[in-house]
Amino acid sequence: MQSFQLYEHASTIPDKSYTRGDWQEGYQSLKEEFDYWIDDIEGEIPPELNGTLFRNGPGLLDVNGQHIHHPFDGDGMISRISFSNGRAHFRNRFIRTQAYLEEQKAGKILYRGVFGTQKPGGWLANIFDFKLKNIANTNVIYWGDKLLALWEAAEPHLLDPHTLETLGKEHFNGVLSEGEAFGAHPRFDPSSARDNGATCLVNFSIKPGLSTTITIFELDTTGKIVRKHAHSVPGFCFIHDFVITPNYCILFQNPVAFNPIPFALGIRGAGECIKFQPNQPTQIIIISRNPQEKEIQILETQSGFVFHHANAFEQGDEIVVDSICYESLPEVEPESDFRQVEFEALSPGHLWRFHLNLKDKTVRRDLLVDRCCEFPSVHQDKVGHPYRYLYMGAADAKTGNAPLQAFVKVDLESGEKQLWSAAVRGFVSEPIFVPRPGSDKEDDGWVLALVYDSTHHRSDVVILDASDFNKRPVARLHLKHHIPYGLHGSFTNEVFAPLN
Repeated sequence: MQSFQLYEHASTIPDKSYTRGDWQEGYQSLKEEFDYWIDDIEGEIPPELNGTLFRNGPGLLDVNGQHIHHPFDGDGMISRISFSNGRAHFRNRFIRTQAYLEEQKAGKILYRGVFGTQKPGGWLANIFDFKLKNIANTNVIYWGDKLLALWEAAEPHLLDPHTLETLGKEHFNGVLSEGEAFGAHPRFDPSSARDNGATCLVNFSIKPGLSTTITIFELDTTGKIVRKHAHSVPGFCFIHDFVITPNYCILFQNPVAFNPIPFALGIRGAGECIKFQPNQPTQIIIISRNPQEKEIQILETQSGFVFHHANAFEQGDEIVVDSICYESLPEVEPESDFRQVEFEALSPGHLWRFHLNLKDKTVRRDLLVDRCCEFPSVHQDKVGHPYRYLYMGAADAKTGNAPLQAFVKVDLESGEKQLWSAAVRGFVSEPIFVPRPGSDKEDDGWVLALVYDSTHHRSDVVILDASDFNKRPVARLHLKHHIPYGLHGSFTNEVFAPLN
């Protein structure tokens, strides 16, 4: 049972723990929509694990054989794994955005993508076409009794959680205007002081330009936007994620420049016009969550690029932020093929801790994990607060850059790290920590994730014991097909599965 092995110290794995051909297979389109109970299972699903794991990501990497230029341009597809009384049910469905329906009917690409996908016909077919496709492919959350598919450059799409049918766009009772952005990386404050200790969803949006407008949204448990405030910061911002504490929102303004001319002339996609500026500092934007506090703080640290943060918390005069930081932005080249990426030529992401001293206006950073890693996950009750345990996707090898093939658990107090690996033919996605009901131990629960098994060209739902990665997986659920590498997802205690 190769899939159950912990390979941290295994001598049978070659120096390079993967082949690019195996990794490439996970980037095939999944064009079918499925609806079935999962019967092929190794191990046992914990009977107390009840709820639903939602995943979002590009389900189509081509439109009728016309390949998209980058997976971030792929049409969003929701995968839903429902757990109920020791059983699991799978369903997937494409988000019926207006652009998806139009392109499927036409059988060809009709829209430009942010990351370089162009309409057929060269620059003449794309010049001065600024209409981008809302692909709804980045995240999916269940909040306020609504299932929302998120894409950071426009409003969410509302879905039926039972059928995954697309119901239309969500504007939160008119608070969002048509086309207004709503970020794909919300944070969930477990005990909002402004909501009498209730859970609160905090999100942001970016409207870039010569100066950038950052808007902060806070939603109560009914899904109503109860606070919204906008702030202007100098320069062009390219920000995918943020973190919160009880009093602050913290965003890292990566040092990039945007040249819109090639995009306007139909030569390049918008994402291909972003260039990393290695000689410029990273700016850290600190915004008060109090809507009455308009003044923002901006601190500087050495150049780097952050896609994802793990968590943040306040400690005396400091805000501590844990983030996956790269030396530079891996830029999208116009004539490149993302399937031919040379991993070894790129710098890996590492986990860094940033100490933001609000009194002295200084930043200090410490390296926490020097293994290639991404997609951090923490206990839901620790968001914005001091915490001990962190779960991430990671490379199998201790050094260098490589596809994510493992999960790493980090004890931030002791420094201990545990690794569970799916190498050599498995490739992992974002892990989601799910606490055991009724437990007050921070690492008592499960880590849920999709793992692509290139041996069988299928994906597995893996359930790991979050308290001990040295154990065999609690269960490994074999799907009947693969799911293309996805982006983000979430877990809700609500169960959405057929009654039979």
